[in-house]
Amino acid sequence: MKKILFSLMFITVSLFAKVDFSEMSTEELLAMIGYVKPANQKSFKKELDIRYPKMSDKEKSIYIKNLKKLKK
Repeated sequence: MKKILFSLMFITVSLFAKVDFSEMSTEELLAMIGYVKPANQKSFKKELDIRYPKMSDKEKSIYIKNLKKLKK
């Protein structure tokens, strides 16, 4: 019984632990490059890729400059 309860609690916590990067500004995302947990990197990179065409030249240069940090 304890194992089932623990498993349900773990699953519930895991579902709510996801970060919604779409709620953040582009500046916030750019500042977070290199500090995102490995478990969240895929969705983080996806959000940046979606926003890239709409970024200003300054934001694009920051993104390209910090791109190396995403690959680590």
